[in-house]
Amino acid sequence: MTTEEKEKVKEKIVKEIESLTQSISSLEEMSRPVAPDVSLGRLTRMEAISSQGISEANLRSARGRLSMLQSALGRIDDAEFGICIECEEPIAARRLLIMPESKKCVHCAAL
Repeated sequence: MTTEEKEKVKEKIVKEIESLTQSISSLEEMSRPVAPDVSLGRLTRMEAISSQGISEANLRSARGRLSMLQSALGRIDDAEFGICIECEEPIAARRLLIMPESKKCVHCAAL
């Protein structure tokens, strides 16, 4: 991986971390418990609880991806960054631009 490609991946990681941090703030707000004293109809309350559950799942997913991106950002200057952990071949720069947290090449990830 060239230095220029590595810089592009680093920029992508930083942008995605910023975006995820903002999304997490919104999702935390949306996943707060529905207070029982709020006057909602029965169906509306069920919808609110369902929406809360979806927000919680999205929040867990976003936090997991944020953690992986922060880990990738910490490893980006390592010589092993961009090398598949399975076959030890270089991971395509295009893959890293799409999924900067990738530790496996496309072939090994498909297995």
